[in-house]
Amino acid sequence: MKLFHKEFGSGKPLVILHGLFGFSDNWQSHAKSLSSYYRVILFDLRNHGRSPWDDNHAYEDMALDVAESLDQLSVDKACFIGHSMGGKVLMHLGLNHGSYIDKMIVVDMGTKSYPMHHQDVIHAIQSVNIESVTARSQVNEMLKPILASEGLRQFLLKNLYWKEKGVLAWRMNVKTLVKNMEEVLSALPDGEILNESLFIRGGLSNYILDDDVDLIQNQFPNSELLTIDGAGHWVHAEASEAFIEATLSFLLR
Repeated sequence: MKLFHKEFGSGKPLVILHGLFGFSDNWQSHAKSLSSYYRVILFDLRNHGRSPWDDNHAYEDMALDVAESLDQLSVDKACFIGHSMGGKVLMHLGLNHGSYIDKMIVVDMGTKSYPMHHQDVIHAIQSVNIESVTARSQVNEMLKPILASEGLRQFLLKNLYWKEKGVLAWRMNVKTLVKNMEEVLSALPDGEILNESLFIRGGLSNYILDDDVDLIQNQFPNSELLTIDGAGHWVHAEASEAFIEATLSFLLR
């Protein structure tokens, strides 16, 4: 599958893969910051953003999408950043298409499987009768009773677009993502990935616990872990300056 992409800057390629319910626009400010050093490529993963929808949402296929899209862009090797679900896509790329990867940064995602924890977000999205709304503000009001976090609501609202005059629609394939949530939360299959890797976690996040570090290092023997204090799961957004500094320190050394 050929993925929608945006590019910033020039030079050595740096590919960024967003997380669940996100898309390339979430990383645009970071791409602009990093474009002084790299040709930054932002992909919309399948069933997200402006990329095609498909009933299948397996990680192996998402990783193949990235490889095929890089071929379309004549990129044979790049550095990578992957956040959350995008981080797991990046791990699968390392397992099955490792030749594309120079250095890789996985942001707040471990190799283990995760229990279901998106129920509130899914319930909130499904509570929106998208066919009946005529303004983004109406969707915000529909989400409020379920999602108290203004930041999380605004994150989801970025997925809305005008399908036609007076008709709003989601950019994400909600039905398929909900159906494949067990896959989204699945563990990385066995296999060793030797690429130089940096795992960045938020100090306030519980996605990578201290007990998970040995699991990560078993599969990524050439990896290191960095904790950014005061940040949660959206490390790059909550501690942008520290994240950019850590990214460049790792990639440029």
